[in-house]
Amino acid sequence: MSRLRKVPSVGIVAIALLLGVLCPNVFAQIEFENEPINYGRSPTNDPVIALQTQLDTGEAKFEFDKDHGYLRSVLRLLDIDSSSQVLVNSKTSFQLRRISPKRPRALYFNDESYVGWVQEGDVIEVMTTDPLQGEVFYTLTQKSGGHPQFIRDRGQCISCHASSRTQGVPGGLVRSVFVDASGQPQFGSGTFTIDHRSPFDERWGGWYVTGTHGNMRHMGNVVSQDRQNPEALDRETGANVTDLSEQLDTSPYLTQHSDIVALMVLEHQTQMQNYLTLASYEARSVAHYDSVMNEALDRPKGYISESAKRRIASIGDKLLRYLLFAEEFQLSASIKGTSSFEENFQARGPRDSQGRSLRDFDLQTRMFKHPCSYMIYTESFDRLPGPVKQYVTGRLYAILTEDDDDETFAHLSTGDRRAILEILTETKPGLWPK
Repeated sequence: MSRLRKVPSVGIVAIALLLGVLCPNVFAQIEFENEPINYGRSPTNDPVIALQTQLDTGEAKFEFDKDHGYLRSVLRLLDIDSSSQVLVNSKTSFQLRRISPKRPRALYFNDESYVGWVQEGDVIEVMTTDPLQGEVFYTLTQKSGGHPQFIRDRGQCISCHASSRTQGVPGGLVRSVFVDASGQPQFGSGTFTIDHRSPFDERWGGWYVTGTHGNMRHMGNVVSQDRQNPEALDRETGANVTDLSEQLDTSPYLTQHSDIVALMVLEHQTQMQNYLTLASYEARSVAHYDSVMNEALDRPKGYISESAKRRIASIGDKLLRYLLFAEEFQLSASIKGTSSFEENFQARGPRDSQGRSLRDFDLQTRMFKHPCSYMIYTESFDRLPGPVKQYVTGRLYAILTEDDDDETFAHLSTGDRRAILEILTETKPGLWPK
């Protein structure tokens, strides 16, 4: 692995910008500021850069309203549906003074961009995806008049958003914390980084959750009442909540929901993107190292060392395990959201000739009907460096055709494998190695 570098504390410990939690310590992170990644210096090609170009040329225009500032325009032009809204009631943004259980922060997202909004906040927070560099962080000042300008973060966000919780790369994460009545996280009680592998009872502390989930219990919708024992949550009160009106005034928000299905997608997607970024970084790093050594040792150009092959296989296997939902937490009750998010998400396709999609939900015993991540359609996957992409697609094909009988993927039935193979063959031409 690359050398580790300590990141100095900046400001108020560089409070996590978007999906994470207030960072109690500054974490070591993978070295990605130098060759071959050059995270902070390389130009990015992400949706915010494209939008800023449209604003600069007059092709796009923002409208400012007194209640939400530029929020509606940002969502519209980034193609983010308001049904993706989820609400964070913990003080885990650099705008923490304006956040509480009565005034939660709203997050909205699609497959590649995430937008954070706080009532009367100074800025809109944006995290978006560059297919090579991973997650990039921006703010947009909430001030009418003048020319709207997205400002890229230059280090504060990644002091928390590039840690072991994000696979050591600039990325998003969903954290679950114990919070008091003011929304202050109780770090002494521990926190959880959550994704589709997480036990249900560790999820969504510090979040509002609307939807039904039977006899399963989570940490959302409630706060710690006992300072001496913050872990003693009244989980029954927070269970199966479909209306938040008794807990807060939802009228300032774009919707009345913090949909449970949207939360499940968010926690899967952020970590999936982190694995894609890690695979890209790792493959580029080993290629860079090999190129230096090839020249020094007078080896043929393009020679791939055995150590490089092992590193590529290692990160490729990690990516495959997450992509195919190995170790996914098995649901013991059905999940049902309260908004139109489920319908809108599934409608984004693509679908095969039998009408099947990797975006189809199950929500009875597992998250998706066909357990292979829809993030395989992203540009981040398409632009993985050749060696790691070839390894992943080759092994994926072997797993789906049952030529690879690794017990890691025993959760995939023959029917699951056949369906995923057929869907991908139709909807992602050229995926399989020849």
